[in-house]
Amino acid sequence: MSYQGVYDELARGRARAWALAAISGGGVRGVRHPLGFVCLPLERDGGEGVCIHLWSDSLAPARSTTSQIHCHSWDLVSHVLYGQVRNVHAVVTDAGRDATHRVFEVVSGPGGDRISPTPRTVRHETGLVEVFGPGDTYTLPSGSFHSSVVPEGGEAATIALGRGRPGSRDLSLGPLGTGCHHVPRQTLDTEETALAVRLMAAHLS
Repeated sequence: MSYQGVYDELARGRARAWALAAISGGGVRGVRHPLGFVCLPLERDGGEGVCIHLWSDSLAPARSTTSQIHCHSWDLVSHVLYGQVRNVHAVVTDAGRDATHRVFEVVSGPGGDRISPTPRTVRHETGLVEVFGPGDTYTLPSGSFHSSVVPEGGEAATIALGRGRPGSRDLSLGPLGTGCHHVPRQTLDTEETALAVRLMAAHLS
């Protein structure tokens, strides 16, 4: 189903039914994301995409080489299917000698992510913390630094819709001395993907 089709399902209050049907159809393979969740990619058409993001202690996480604080090159619409998700905004300030982090550009491709340091060094502090639960939908514009946090031991899943904004970049904050490197995306095997689907179905049925 297209981005617009999924968006319309959300607007009609059919998110849970749509998600359950989407994951039950087979053919999708989960991917471990360095931001701490498992991604089930469902649609990609040009600059638009639809994924389901799943947080669960039953699924091994990927290792991050930067941090959880990032911003997207696309505008996000996120709908919480179950659990609690905190959208933690980060206030990022340019800094010189007092910098604690460097800004990295993340370029994703079929083989994984190319992570390149930029000249920009910064400090950050926690800004607005938004808490969302089942049935809530929130938006986040491209270029807004934030992190998505699920309470420790918590189970959560969201439908994530992305619409690219020309000229924007995917960025992440990371250690000052980290150099350019490549991080392969880890695809879940058939058994672990099936486990992810069962975990979600148990919450959505």
